[in-house]
Amino acid sequence: MSNNSILIIDFGSQVTQLIARRVREIGVFCEVRNCDFSLNDIKKIKPKAVIFSGGPESVYGKDAPLIDKEIFELNIPILGICYGQQLICHLLGGKVEISSHRGFGKSLLHIFDDSCILNGAEGGAENLPATWGYDQSQLLKREDLKSASQVWMSHGDHISQLPAGFVSIASAVSAPNAVIADKKRKIYGMQFHPEVVHSLDGKKFLENFVVKIAGCNRDWNMGNFMQEEIVKIRKTVGDKKVICGLSGGVDSSVVAALIHKAIGKQLTCIFVDTGLLRKDEGRQVKETFEHHFKVNLVYVDAGELFLSKLKDISDPEQKRKIIGKTFIEIFDQEASKIKDAEFLAQGTLYPDVIESTHPNSGKSHTIKSHHNVGGLPEDMKLKLLEPVRMLFKDEVRKLGEELGLTYGMVSRHPFPGPGLAIRIPGEVTLEKVKILQQADEIYLEEIRKARLYDKIWQAFAVLLPVKTVGVMGDARTYEYVLALRAVTSTDGMTAEIYQFDYNFLTKVCNRIIGEVRGVNRVVCDITSKPPGTIEWE
Repeated sequence: MSNNSILIIDFGSQVTQLIARRVREIGVFCEVRNCDFSLNDIKKIKPKAVIFSGGPESVYGKDAPLIDKEIFELNIPILGICYGQQLICHLLGGKVEISSHRGFGKSLLHIFDDSCILNGAEGGAENLPATWGYDQSQLLKREDLKSASQVWMSHGDHISQLPAGFVSIASAVSAPNAVIADKKRKIYGMQFHPEVVHSLDGKKFLENFVVKIAGCNRDWNMGNFMQEEIVKIRKTVGDKKVICGLSGGVDSSVVAALIHKAIGKQLTCIFVDTGLLRKDEGRQVKETFEHHFKVNLVYVDAGELFLSKLKDISDPEQKRKIIGKTFIEIFDQEASKIKDAEFLAQGTLYPDVIESTHPNSGKSHTIKSHHNVGGLPEDMKLKLLEPVRMLFKDEVRKLGEELGLTYGMVSRHPFPGPGLAIRIPGEVTLEKVKILQQADEIYLEEIRKARLYDKIWQAFAVLLPVKTVGVMGDARTYEYVLALRAVTSTDGMTAEIYQFDYNFLTKVCNRIIGEVRGVNRVVCDITSKPPGTIEWE
């Protein structure tokens, strides 16, 4: 971590990742660490500033996650968000209490001092009713009201007494001390979440803290990252060999391209084609890395084996386990043939790292295990090489473009590890895979023709284990039902449906039924996440 960077201390918020994303969008590198990260470790990495995240606990609770209060003696700017703000007050002698008026959702922030962290709010108080639908009576009648801004609250406690040296510079109905500041020590607290898109000036407020108050330079970009990582890879690997598991997805493709650029022929990629990829995707990946990048590639066509293992299996979790176990067995078999290999490269991303250990009640515990983080055998002799473990998905895509991967390859929608097996509820057969591949290709082809692909987070077809009666060419049919799904999202944690034009859907439906034998009915899934998930299994 460079000394021109921000350290984010995570106290259990579900949106801590978004703080990191916003800081990096500003052009400054940042890193997330759990709240058990020691003061000595913080001193070693020398961040320009520290941000305390939100969290689900109450600071006065018995097992509330805390941090060494000596952090306030390091003489670096500190920003507390939600729980982080309350923790600052709690540790410095203020008082936090249960709110009689809890704040959840959109709220109006009344700004009384816009000279520092709240500088530049674009919504003047007089413009708010027309712009955001607030009634003028909701504005506090104070002569020192400078501006107002829509923010997003999520809290059940509030600060009832400020610590010495702090003043309140903004207020809201559910939080009289919505933003507090100790300008002399450069310590700030916000009760709302500036990192979410619903806080309309939130990114500007974070920018004020990171650039103006902390004094960070905007030098974080993919070009710099690529060059720095190439140097690190060469230094780490030396003259040894690296094995990379190439899945065909964006992450592993970018990792393979990056490592190949760094060490060339010392890299061998193993591509296990499960037969469960999108139509022609295995061939495309093989051609890209064999012929374009000239990578040493071991290609294993294992489609028949995977289908035989999945025979008569309907339970989705069982399908996942079988696919994962079979993949590892084939990979290990091929990797053992590569002599003198010392490193295994993985496409682990930062959300995987953050989500795999999460603070709760001051202790780290697993919220969600990821195959790239916790699924490796304990007796594995290879050392891990994870060059993109500090990046988010959108950053990996940018890195891929820097490395010369085609836009079509790096812009592909997310695709599940088990592939089409979890888009075929029930038993997976070769017939069903071929039907789904063909239908899915038509769906995505029409989305691209309509120039909608980049507006959608994920679009795919699902072949249902249901057959219905139809009439085609005056003959009775009894064939499968196909569901179409398309969602918009920023990170996959929540998702809304993409609302297609009915003419578009009619065209897709007519093409699928006319060209794909085995389907006689098409339906649309219009469920958001939550309550549904993006994938069906």
